[in-house]
Order: sequence, then C-alpha cells, then structure tokens
Amino acid sequence: MTEPLAPGATIGILGGGQLGRMLSVAASRLGFKCHIYEPGAAPPAAQVAHALTTAPYEDTAALSAFAASVDVVTYEFENIPTAALDLLEEAVPVRPGREALRVSQDRLTEKEFLQGLGLATAPFAPVASEAEMQQAIARTGTPAILKTRRFGYDGKGQVRIDSTPDAGAAWAQLEPAPAILEGFVAFSHEISVIGARGMDGRVACFDPGENVHEGGILRTTTVPARLSPAQRSDAVLIAARILNALEYVGVLGVELFVTDDGLVVNEIAPRVHNSGHWTQQGCTIDQFEQHIRAIAGWPLGDGTRHADVEMTNLIGDDVARIPDIAADGRSAIHLYGKAEARPGRKMGHVNRITGKPG
Repeated sequence: MTEPLAPGATIGILGGGQLGRMLSVAASRLGFKCHIYEPGAAPPAAQVAHALTTAPYEDTAALSAFAASVDVVTYEFENIPTAALDLLEEAVPVRPGREALRVSQDRLTEKEFLQGLGLATAPFAPVASEAEMQQAIARTGTPAILKTRRFGYDGKGQVRIDSTPDAGAAWAQLEPAPAILEGFVAFSHEISVIGARGMDGRVACFDPGENVHEGGILRTTTVPARLSPAQRSDAVLIAARILNALEYVGVLGVELFVTDDGLVVNEIAPRVHNSGHWTQQGCTIDQFEQHIRAIAGWPLGDGTRHADVEMTNLIGDDVARIPDIAADGRSAIHLYGKAEARPGRKMGHVNRITGKPG
C-alpha cells in the first residue's frame, strides 16, 4: 500500500466552489496545503487555499504545472474532461479513481451499473429522438422525468412530463442532448447516505439523512431520518456495496427513495455531498475531513453521530437572514464567500442542533 501523506504535503483540488472550499479547510486542520485548479475567476475555495491556478481544463501546460506541484489530486465535481484526467494521471495519483467518474458522468451508465449490482432503480430508457421518447413513455407511463445524460445538477437538465401531450415540449427543451427517461417512483421520502472507503478497503458510513428539495434544489437534510432499523441498515449496506464495487477511495454520496417495497437508488455522487454538510456539527469527523483522510491514505475517522441536526441551505436572498440566524445559539453558520446572491445559487448553509441521539 502507498505510504500515507505526511502533514505539509499538498492536495490538488479540481474545482473551486464551496465543496473545494470546505475540503481546503478540513485539509488545513490536518496540516495539509491545498492547491485549487479552477477555470473561473475568484472562486470561493481560493479564499482559504494555499494556491490557485486559474486556467481552462484544456490548458495542458497549466495542468502539467499543477500536477507537478501537488502530491495527490481530488475533485469537487464530477464533470471533468477526460483529456485533463489523462494528463494528470500520468504524473500524480487521482482519488477517487476514473471508474467512479465514468459511471457517474452519464446517467444511463450509472443506472446500468446500479442494476448490475442488483440494486433497485427507477425504470429508465435511453432516448435519442422524440420518437424514442414516446416509445419510452409507453413503457414507463407518466409522470416521468426526461433528463440529460450528462451535466445535470440542482434540477438543471431535466423536465417533468405529467402526461403524454407534454412530451413534445419536454423534448424541445433538452434537444439535442442525449437523454434518459426515468419513470415515476412512488416514494414517501428521500434519504442519502454519505459513505467513505479508505485505501486499505475499509468502509465507514455516516447515518442516513432525510432530504427535502424545493425546485430541484436541496433545501434541508435532517438527521435522524425517518427509517426503521432494517431500512437504516439496508441503506448503509447499499452504500458499502457501491463503494466496494468501484474500488473507491474517498467520500461518496448515495441518494435513495424510501418506498413500500424497499429502497430505490436515485443517484450517486463521487465526492463530498450537500446532504452531508450536517456532519460538520453532528460528528467528530465530518465528511470533508473523512475525504481528506481517505485520499491521503490515513485511517478513516469515526463518523458516529453525537447530535441530531437539521441542515438548511441558504439559497439566493436567504443570505440576508444571517443576522436573525446568528441570534440562535444552536445554529452554526457556513458561508461560501460568494460575492453575489442570485436566485437558485447556494450561498451557504446552516446546521442547527436539534437534540441528542435517542
């Protein structure tokens, strides 16, 4: 096994958003430096990181210099161009590895991977034309969701189809992007499991959280989630199965629907995840430190929950409520350093302690 990174080593992070920012903070607590690679100017992560490279992912010279300056590379989002990863991997380890990105970058590939593990998913079909979409709707019925196979997040790149006459308008919104149609799943609520796997193969999962979305964007995650002991165990075992199948190193988020017939996997995210932010106040080792530990070859931390927590995203103008939120002594505020509040933009989050585990 590769020797663990020693404090003082430099971790390269692809992407400079809020996840990269919080990874950098966690890494600094362990004595590591972080170097951010981000095409956009003045990213939030640069405010707390040791170094910043501002360049597109097509800039081979900038990528080579970045790789030479770091000891390991990780990422805060999954849509990294393949050519950039090819270049980086020639010079430095990239963790999590390529298989997790290959699977998660394409919704069709992801669904096929999950079903190959024997896990339940929504019914689905690839669609490359309006005619194929109509055929898929005939099989799945409505309501259904038409999604781009790649580059969708926070409700973007997807359209709900409530009845067959809506199909043409839905296709027009996403054409010509390759798409997937997903049938409706009758679920009571959504949960997510944040799991980690170390370089030694050890797996550790945090308690499942219960998620509420508004307009396709996560609004709150609450722990504990409404689950029976058997459902809680099943959720953790599903996450562990996915981590092991991918030979994963790092933290991964798994979103699941709770149904009368069992748990249905919605999607996976090969990175630290918005629904895991509650761990910052609910656990001794949060998801960000857990990820840094894993990719650095350190032992995974104990993710046992010591508090009940409600995480609330601050979206757009919600950030104006900070003075009132700060008056609540049980609320921990995490702001992302973004200059402009826009509709649908995540500006920060709040973790509110609601009690102790029963």
